[in-house]
Amino acid sequence: MKNVLVTGGAGFIGSNFIRYLLDVEKNVQVFNLDALTYAGSLENLKDLPDPLRYTFIKGDITDQSFLDAVLRERQVDTIVHFAAESHVDRSILGPAQFMHTNIIGTFTLLEAARKYWLQENDFPRDQIRFHHISTDEVFGSLAPGEPAWTEETPYAPNSPYAASKASSDHLVRSYGHTYGLPYSLTNCSNNYGPYHFPEKLIPLIILSALDEKALPVYGDGQQIRDWLHVEDHCRAIHLVVTKGANGSSYNIGGENQPANLTIVETICDILDELKPRTNGNPYRELIQFVKDRPGHDRRYAMDSSRIQRELGWSPRHTLKDGLCDTVNWYLSHPEWVLAIRKQQDYQAWLTKNYDTREKTS
Repeated sequence: MKNVLVTGGAGFIGSNFIRYLLDVEKNVQVFNLDALTYAGSLENLKDLPDPLRYTFIKGDITDQSFLDAVLRERQVDTIVHFAAESHVDRSILGPAQFMHTNIIGTFTLLEAARKYWLQENDFPRDQIRFHHISTDEVFGSLAPGEPAWTEETPYAPNSPYAASKASSDHLVRSYGHTYGLPYSLTNCSNNYGPYHFPEKLIPLIILSALDEKALPVYGDGQQIRDWLHVEDHCRAIHLVVTKGANGSSYNIGGENQPANLTIVETICDILDELKPRTNGNPYRELIQFVKDRPGHDRRYAMDSSRIQRELGWSPRHTLKDGLCDTVNWYLSHPEWVLAIRKQQDYQAWLTKNYDTREKTS
């Protein structure tokens, strides 16, 4: 690994991965390709470790000639592909952009890698890697008591977002099988941590609580997710890219299954300790149940035994400690929050998705 192209590196997980990579790999050059859509921001990439080994490139992963030039000019030997539309609610209201970015974008990137690596330069196969970041949502939904998903679980996506990611996963596998493109793939559970765009549940609840706004909880709040701290996720990705077997996929989970309501209540309790309300009342009184979103998956659970067995990875953050660290990060970075809130359609989206949603209690 010498010249690494990270797509979507101005987003939440991608920016955390760039920080991690620059910290642990002292000889790599990192090229961050990002279109800087609403969820990507250069605010996420300030104060990088060893910034002289980092280059930002603004561009669109659906632009074939542009991608061809980037790989050739930067002599890219490793691609870590984060770039994707990722918010289920947005995919329900506007699925077309998800199909364009997640499916066409991944196809275009695969074509660029195939041409440059396998046709133009004939790189040694053990010196190149296309790593694709995917999601647990491709597996669908679990009933209470059902076993956690393994890498062999059949895909059953239930939202336009999940379907677009399932499609991109299949494309990556097909390029490995048909063309011999070296690849690896990871399916992760819900991430949380620093630099998380505040439309997602955990940062939304933290910042809404601090603003004394209602804390929206879909349905009865008993949807179950497996929460993975982004630093644990970045460590897992690095292990898979550098040590994972060619053509393998790995599930990455945080080894917990709280209900969404439990997450919200835990954040409220942490804020009660760290930043009490001026009126002295608990933050839990701000919780507001709202109409559930269409087709909301009930339960996710990941079996991460393969990556633990083969690569020795396990999560280092407990959920409680990770949430405390995350709340503290948002409290100590008001300038980042202010900058992100000024971006494009952030406030308009919150109004569209939450303010008009029917209250149920």
